[in-house]
Order: sequence, then C-alpha cells, then structure tokens
Amino acid sequence: MIISVAAVATGVVALAAAPTIGAAVSAVGFGVAGGTLSGAAASSAGLAAIGGGSLATGGLGMAGGSALIASAIGGAAVAEKLTSDDPAVIKRIESD
Repeated sequence: MIISVAAVATGVVALAAAPTIGAAVSAVGFGVAGGTLSGAAASSAGLAAIGGGSLATGGLGMAGGSALIASAIGGAAVAEKLTSDDPAVIKRIESD
C-alpha cells in the first residue's frame, strides 16, 4: 500500500495539534482537575486523560494520548484517500 505525502503530513499536523486538543479536553472537564488547569498543565492532563490515565495508574499517559490523536486524524486522512474517486488512486490500487 502506498501512503501519500498528504496523509503523512496530516499525521504530523495532528501530532503537532495534540497539545491543543489535550488542553481543550481538560478545559471541558476531563481528567483529574477537570476545567481548573490552564496552559501546559491543561495540555498534559488532557493528553493523559485521552491516553487512558497516567503511566503511574496503568494508562498510556501523555504519549498515548498524543499517539491516539495522531493515529485517529492520520488514519482518517488515509481512509479518505483510499476511498477517493481520484483516477490516480484507483489506478494504483488496481495495479497492486
């Protein structure tokens, strides 16, 4: 399977956006201190919540939260490309 540069770039952007998404998750009340944190602390708490909790409690922590966000957004980009009606994509799939 060929993964396009656009799909890889989407995954990189998603990984870069993970702290912002983590802060938003924390701000709406997820995590230990739900809604009371700001800045880096909110990002950390939100990413840890997305990752299933801190490493100390058996979760995947901030790294797990970042990976889940990147894979979800990057995976959606790959799926969109694979379901495209673009003739170049169809030709590549048929030739594999």
